[in-house]
Amino acid sequence: MKKPQLHKQAYPVRLAGVALRHWYHSRLLLVLESALVGFVAGLAVVIFRYALIRADNLRVYLYTSFFRTSPLWLVPWAAFLTLIGLFLGWAIKTKPMIKGSGVPQVKGVLLDQVQMHWITELPLKIITSVLGIGAGLSLGRGGPSLQVASYVGLGMLPLFRRSKEEQNILIVAASSAGIAATFSAPLAGVLFVLEELWPSFSPLFIASTMAASMSARAAAALFLGDRAVFSFAGIITLPLQYMHWVVLLGIACAILGDVFKRSLYLSMDVYARLTIPLVLRPLIPLLLSIPLGLCLLDVLGGGQSLVEAVVSGAYSLRLLLLFFVCKLVFTAICHGSGTSGGIFFPLLACGALVGAVMGEALALGGFINDSQKLNFIILGMAAFFTSVVKAPITGMVLILEISGNFSNMGNLVLVCLSAFVMSDLMMSHPVYTVLLERMLPQTKTH
Repeated sequence: MKKPQLHKQAYPVRLAGVALRHWYHSRLLLVLESALVGFVAGLAVVIFRYALIRADNLRVYLYTSFFRTSPLWLVPWAAFLTLIGLFLGWAIKTKPMIKGSGVPQVKGVLLDQVQMHWITELPLKIITSVLGIGAGLSLGRGGPSLQVASYVGLGMLPLFRRSKEEQNILIVAASSAGIAATFSAPLAGVLFVLEELWPSFSPLFIASTMAASMSARAAAALFLGDRAVFSFAGIITLPLQYMHWVVLLGIACAILGDVFKRSLYLSMDVYARLTIPLVLRPLIPLLLSIPLGLCLLDVLGGGQSLVEAVVSGAYSLRLLLLFFVCKLVFTAICHGSGTSGGIFFPLLACGALVGAVMGEALALGGFINDSQKLNFIILGMAAFFTSVVKAPITGMVLILEISGNFSNMGNLVLVCLSAFVMSDLMMSHPVYTVLLERMLPQTKTH
């Protein structure tokens, strides 16, 4: 029997097809896709951050210079804030998925409990966050940046024919890119999505999120500069004999972090019980921001300027306590209104204030030197984050990256561990888990 004659081109073509299919379904391609998604998401966050910087600078100028010399302009300013408030109320009523920080929404998408529509919601998320935070609401950019990046990931999914699991990896990778770009903290971005969004992981998952975070950080560095969010110069490592004070700070942050979370939930409940229409709720914190801006300007906005003022030693012990109470209460009022904005920076500011209060008190009592007070500010930020979010590794690494100083590693581990254990003993649940549970019934009604 004669053997069939094979075409000379058959083997090369078949081998090329197998190679292409292998390449398409390879791990390397998913990592490269994640890097591409991360870079594009990073560019979106850069636009968001740049607009926020401009809005913050304008607000500071108005309150520090313009309104002090021309107080009559406060009347049109109040009218302008009213218009902003009505727009924010309309936006969150029309597109409820842009409400709040955005972390619970992304978590809900990954759990197949809610859906996000990136074409209509992405521009509204950026615009409402910039208007609200820029006008003075005590809300942060971290959560919105994560959601903005995840919207970019969702929009790019049709470019990649992937399984549901691989699509989830790309969305989570985009989310890590959002954290990396907004805080210039790529490792914290990876760890946050591991602890908060997608606890089951694999080497492929780690590689994909790392690729997205690093490319997003590169995008942010390219346009906004490669520097740490905070500049903490002259940090001196605390000696071992101060370990009990570090543990005490962790316990204090756990208790006050629980108060912070409960204040958010209480504010949401009060708005609901008073049956204030959703479209009118943002007006309350926006108009309240006017007297606060005239008396305690650093309470307004996310809190970066407040942390920098605390680090510079600009406030006495009484003022530190006053700022903490005002920041906590005003953040709760802003968040309860439902408008777009996160809690990352406000909770970091509250943690810095708790650490500053303890450091100032210890220095006045002669227990530590003035040069060591800065350590307690940094440790307070990490411990407060751990208490509120219940993500101790992210809290520790985030503070290391945004401070640009790694000399406090041992104390950060101890303070985060103390805060986490105390928070668990108090049965204080992670804030984003609670917010997702509260969001789901409202989402089903729309």
